[in-house]
Amino acid sequence: QVQLIESGGRLVQAGDSLRLLCTASGRTLSPSAMGWFRQAPGKEREFVASITYWSGSSTLYADSVKGRFTISRDNAKNMIYLQMNSLKPEDTAVYYCARKAGNPAVAGNSPREYDTWGQGTQVTVSS
Repeated sequence: QVQLIESGGRLVQAGDSLRLLCTASGRTLSPSAMGWFRQAPGKEREFVASITYWSGSSTLYADSVKGRFTISRDNAKNMIYLQMNSLKPEDTAVYYCARKAGNPAVAGNSPREYDTWGQGTQVTVSS
């Protein structure tokens, strides 16, 4: 059974950049599309970004992060990345990595499409 482990979250200032990492243990991530979600206190979990499996992957982003965040992956290393630039206080949340069920060639933005989740990593952006 695959386990997802996120890392890289920490306290940063508005305008800073941060890179989150997600690694899989137990089994490889192939072939699966992957995603990042986040949850702020008192709010529902929301979609951030998703990426399909194969090289030349297609990506999908929430409007709130489009142009600032970039999702990428290294299948050989079983790693998923989320590069976050121009961070804002409203980006503060616990960020989760997740594996999407179904067609690995299709990215998805609904939590219901994902069947495996990591434990999350805290990102705090101070103003």
